[in-house]
Amino acid sequence: MTKVYLIRHGKTEWNLQSRYQGAHGDSPLLTSSYHEIAQLAKSLEEVPIAHVYASPLKRARVTAQKLIDHLDRPIPLTIDSRLREFNLGKMEGMHFADVAAKWPEALHNFRHHPDKYDAQLVESESFEEVINRVGTAIKEFCRYNPGKNIVVVSHGAALNATINALVGTPMAHLKDRGGLSNTSTTILETDDAEHFVLNQWNDTSYLHKTKVDPTDII
Repeated sequence: MTKVYLIRHGKTEWNLQSRYQGAHGDSPLLTSSYHEIAQLAKSLEEVPIAHVYASPLKRARVTAQKLIDHLDRPIPLTIDSRLREFNLGKMEGMHFADVAAKWPEALHNFRHHPDKYDAQLVESESFEEVINRVGTAIKEFCRYNPGKNIVVVSHGAALNATINALVGTPMAHLKDRGGLSNTSTTILETDDAEHFVLNQWNDTSYLHKTKVDPTDII
């Protein structure tokens, strides 16, 4: 059984400001995020990890490298461009409220009805495109590491869509489980690198947060 630990990167300045941060936005991690990455590492200290794969965007790349540093053991790191965030087109860098005012239907469908989302309206990627590139990468990583544990550090929107698609969720229901939090862990298992089972969704228990900050989740 191959186990995939899917990590959303640490919280950034744009996350805190409620700005859309896709494939072309890349604000710095918050100071507090480095502490949370250390807590993430502690939660994984007993897990034998064969390989870490990360998006090339700095917020994910730094999260992955700091995680390995805290684990303090020789774990190979591969940067793969297929793990980058959803290209959000015209929404990149905009505040959520401004996007809601300018493209209310597109935003509503992006958040709640992926099957109705019109990517052309905001010149973004489609859900199908994101799922294809990220899903293909994850399946490939599993074929390379049969029966082992691997870590994938990527982004909220891309991971949310792809994880749900890999476990067979229909496009209309991709968002039913809710969002993924910064520095969260979701676990998939597979026997054949094609069919996946959800073991754990959006775990942040190791961060010991007493309340949910809505800017943590996408």
